[in-house]
Amino acid sequence: MSNNVIYPWQNGGFGLYVHWPFCQSKCPYCDFNSHVVANIDQERWLQAYLREIRRLGEETTLEANPTSAEATRFKEFRSAGVNRLSIGVQALNDPDLRRLGRMHSAKEALIAIDLAQTNYTRVSFDLIYARQDQSISSWEGELSQALALGTEHLSLYQLTIEPETVFGERFQRGQLKGLPIDDLAADMYLATQALCDAAQMTAYEVSNHAQAGAESRHNMIYWRCGDYIGVGPGAHGRLTDRYGSRFATEAPKSPGEWLNQIETAGYGEVMPREQLSKYDQARESVIMGLRLTEGIEIEGAYQSPELGISKVAMAELQEGGLIHVEAGRIKPSLNGRLLLNALISKLAP
Repeated sequence: MSNNVIYPWQNGGFGLYVHWPFCQSKCPYCDFNSHVVANIDQERWLQAYLREIRRLGEETTLEANPTSAEATRFKEFRSAGVNRLSIGVQALNDPDLRRLGRMHSAKEALIAIDLAQTNYTRVSFDLIYARQDQSISSWEGELSQALALGTEHLSLYQLTIEPETVFGERFQRGQLKGLPIDDLAADMYLATQALCDAAQMTAYEVSNHAQAGAESRHNMIYWRCGDYIGVGPGAHGRLTDRYGSRFATEAPKSPGEWLNQIETAGYGEVMPREQLSKYDQARESVIMGLRLTEGIEIEGAYQSPELGISKVAMAELQEGGLIHVEAGRIKPSLNGRLLLNALISKLAP
């Protein structure tokens, strides 16, 4: 590799994503590759993960649930090398937790956050808003409570109804009542930004807020189009070879198939790897980069003649107040982040 060539992963960084496919229950809104099983051969799975990680080559973040059993292991996770903990809280009241299919209570969530802050300097937790029958005032009260807990990072996601989930099926049957209309959901997003800004937890990504310097370094690798290894059933990755060619990697979704492939073939990927075209790379960089408040470079390593960015589209978006151009970067405005899909369709058709 020539010393004067800068590839996208060198700007975006490099990471390792390990996907554990088992949960105690399947949340009705979740479209991740997760499975509920009665028994897990822990030692067999451990050896498979170690074998795959060794084959493919540390902020280390662990995503945890705030059930009592898991919270008691936070200190063990820290001893094992985890230095940042992200907790899937999702709501701070018991009725909504039950609606979301969560197995913990609001009290357990608060205890878990306190335990996490005792053992880690870097703690984040997730909340979902625009839930069934939720008002702006109730969300503002819940978010204010969350901000007062003093973690350095919050992930605040609007509830989306994904196909092939329990919620998706209920929605199709007309059985998912009380979801907010689009205008109310948009008002909740704007209220979220206002409260977080006032608490100096500014959005650095469309759904992620942090104190200055507390951004998730691992997730920034994805949004800046760095390289990362995906290990585990259904895990995806992006890898650049020594010649600058970039590849998408994917693992079999079925836990049993992935485990058997590791043990029999010695690797846990779908082969051959898919090589990404320059157009695909450029489009992906726009889609991911516009999620960030820092935006994307107008010129740079990710640009390609195949994609290009229309000057007419740029002018329309600036006039409409959806983007602004600053220091050679295209940055989404607050309204632009609110209408992110429309923004992306204009700049990355």
